[in-house]
Amino acid sequence: MNRHDDEQLVDWLSPLFLGSYAENNELLEKVLVELLRDHVYWRRNIHPEDRPQIPVLAETGPEYRRFVGRMKTELHGLTARLKNSAPFFNPRYIGHMASDLLLPGLIAQLVTTLYNPNHVTDEASPVTLPLELDLGRQLATMFGLNTDPEREPCAWGHATSGGTIANDEALWYFRAVRYWPLAAASAMREAGFEPGEIAYGPKDFLQASDHALFNLPIDTVIRLRRALLAEVERKLDRREARRLAKAIEAERVETLGMAEFHARHPALGTPAVLVADTAHYSWEKALKLLGLGSAQLEAVAVNERMRLDADALERKLAQLHEQGRPVLAVIGILGTTEFGSIDPIHEIVAARQRWRKAGLEFAVHVDAAWGGYLASMFHRPDGTLLGHEEMQRDFHFFPSAPVYKAFAALRHVDSLTVDPHKLGYVPFGCGAYVARNRGMTDFISQKAAYVFDEAEATADSEYERRFRNLGQYILEGSKPGAAAAGAWLSHRVLPLDAENMGRLISETIRNCEYFFEHVDQLRDELDGIARVALPFEPDTNLVCLAINPAGNRSLARMNAFGRRLYAHLGVGEEIDIHTREFFGSRTLVHRDKLGAKAAARLMDELDLDPATFVEEPDDSGEQADSVFLLRHTLMNPWLSGHEEGLNYLDRYCRHLAALVRRELAD
Repeated sequence: MNRHDDEQLVDWLSPLFLGSYAENNELLEKVLVELLRDHVYWRRNIHPEDRPQIPVLAETGPEYRRFVGRMKTELHGLTARLKNSAPFFNPRYIGHMASDLLLPGLIAQLVTTLYNPNHVTDEASPVTLPLELDLGRQLATMFGLNTDPEREPCAWGHATSGGTIANDEALWYFRAVRYWPLAAASAMREAGFEPGEIAYGPKDFLQASDHALFNLPIDTVIRLRRALLAEVERKLDRREARRLAKAIEAERVETLGMAEFHARHPALGTPAVLVADTAHYSWEKALKLLGLGSAQLEAVAVNERMRLDADALERKLAQLHEQGRPVLAVIGILGTTEFGSIDPIHEIVAARQRWRKAGLEFAVHVDAAWGGYLASMFHRPDGTLLGHEEMQRDFHFFPSAPVYKAFAALRHVDSLTVDPHKLGYVPFGCGAYVARNRGMTDFISQKAAYVFDEAEATADSEYERRFRNLGQYILEGSKPGAAAAGAWLSHRVLPLDAENMGRLISETIRNCEYFFEHVDQLRDELDGIARVALPFEPDTNLVCLAINPAGNRSLARMNAFGRRLYAHLGVGEEIDIHTREFFGSRTLVHRDKLGAKAAARLMDELDLDPATFVEEPDDSGEQADSVFLLRHTLMNPWLSGHEEGLNYLDRYCRHLAALVRRELAD
């Protein structure tokens, strides 16, 4: 990047954030005061004829002054303690998945909080609930999903408190859809109702096996349900139809619970959920919450790039198919929490196509909590996908062919999790769930909606009316509208395409490439003092480093040394953050997750004795079953800012080298 490009980038970035030195404080203050006054004006003009309830002279009373005094004292005490918070906004912070906040989203969330909308229903949020649904459309468009209600399937999405809830919701939806045909067939057989030949699913629906009914694609089940209910409405009178509707509800897994449902369908078997070995712990929690049990979470091995191994997935699916065991879903990770690795989503989608022909169906969910916003880099403002070669012109390495194919395949998956409060640069907590086919909501409502009770949601206007009571279709009940409004407005100001949000995120990728290329300089500087290794090349903007003192052959001692380095990079309430030059994070990569080839390469690069990489702690109690890594999240766009010829990444490498020398000298 030449000097002119540098200046253009700074000019473009300058109004986006408050800034590490609060350079835009006057802008923030001016807009906030303006909008606060607007809010006050709104309050005073709801019914201006009403008399004020707080007397004009109230502020002179003793109780009033005592309360204000206590409030100010506690607030100042709180803000004093907050001064030792992790300084996410500063380019010296390269630790967890947090950075400075985009001003549009920050201001929108602060201002919307004054109105305190509750998105459980539009009666408590008539203005902002539609914005949340539009946020879902914004994100769906970024992933390449169809949002045109005139074409099916049409996507929908909504905000959550974070990625964990969105992941829970994905499995909740999959279970509701995949189990429904079995419940409907049982109830119809018991009632003696013959639907006849249906256009979707098995030709003889009532005689189909539980295995066949469970292994129907999600889109097929959605169409099948509509067709069956249309036959119910056509052949039965209203009272009989309602009776059959209740019978179907009584047979559903949501009514019976997992244990009783499977007792009534013993041939089905408990379905598995497949996910890469690097998956976030939220997936184990999700299976526990749904009653499937964490034992049904099948870990798929990863390759030496810490991506899900497509061959290992194929072997796992073949094994489950041979056992006759159903698969509820395969989860792909688009940016792992520890390493930022991108699973081969295209390989997962291709595997489903192959196994579908063999009678084994599974839903595909992508946990894109971290990497989801990278999708903005891949799309033009008109929504079309940029070509691979076209994208590569702006980077040295990114995106590799597998990474590009993974993002290009997102339009084929069933649902995604994404966190605006990570790479969307809006305040915590704002996650999101996005589904490719909004017809899945037909199976979720806490109020049974059948064609003969309410209008079946097929038209866009009917879906819009349905989602006014959003709480019926999501895991959460009452939830703040301010978070969704903040993300929605941020996307309005900075659209989710390569020329806007993608341009911001591209800078973080370039910073990652710069750091990756300059690790060699760090190695040279520490030559003869310590060995520096990158366990795996980065897929996104996360970089991990392992550092081993020269001459040390023990993994446990290297891990202990790494913890000593991290002690100079971590934060805590008892630590004065002004004493920290830089702020980082750390992670562990377990022996079982590395794989033999990657483990051997890493041990060799670090000059460690492979025999010390064991499954138990050594005699000192230090972990030897995992490799301790310094983890760097390079999402602050100002990391490339220069001072005295050095950017923040240059300065960090110098600081890290100095820490290594200091610890070895002690």
